Amino acid sequence: MVVCVAVVGHQNNPLYLQSFTEADDSLKLHHVVHCSLDVIDERVNNPKRNSPALNETFLGLLYPTENYKVYGYLTNTKVKFIMVTTDLDVKDADARNFFRKFHAAYVDAVSNPFHVPGKKIASRSFSARVSTIVKSFSSGTTA
Repeated sequence: MVVCVAVVGHQNNPLYLQSFTEADDSLKLHHVVHCSLDVIDERVNNPKRNSPALNETFLGLLYPTENYKVYGYLTNTKVKFIMVTTDLDVKDADARNFFRKFHAAYVDAVSNPFHVPGKKIASRSFSARVSTIVKSFSSGTTA
C-alpha cells in the first residue's frame, strides 16, 4: 500500500506531498521523504558502473526502512518524485508504471497557465488524479 507520494523541486523544495494513511504520521513521512533526497543526490552525483544510466529516470528502491520502502524517480528537469510504500514485494515494472502515470499527471498540472513554476501544486484535479493512481497501484490494477 502506498502511504505517501511527494514531488520535490530541483532545489529540493517540496512542491507536493500527500499522505494516504489514517494515522497522524505526516511528520514521520516528511522525514522519510527528506532523507530520500540525500540518497537521490548521492546516486545522481556519484554514479557507479553497475548502477542504471544517468538518462534512466526511474531510480528504483532508494532505501528500505523498518516500516517502509522508498522509491524514487528523477525527471530531466531534476524534479524528484518519491513514493513511500509498506509493500514488501513491489515489482520494478509496477513502480515504473506508477511513476510514468504520476509524471504525466504532474506535467498536466504544471502545464496549467495559472500554475506558477517552482510553487506548491495546489490543484484539486491533480490531487484527485494522484489519488486515483495510488488506488489503482495499491489494488494491483493498471488504470
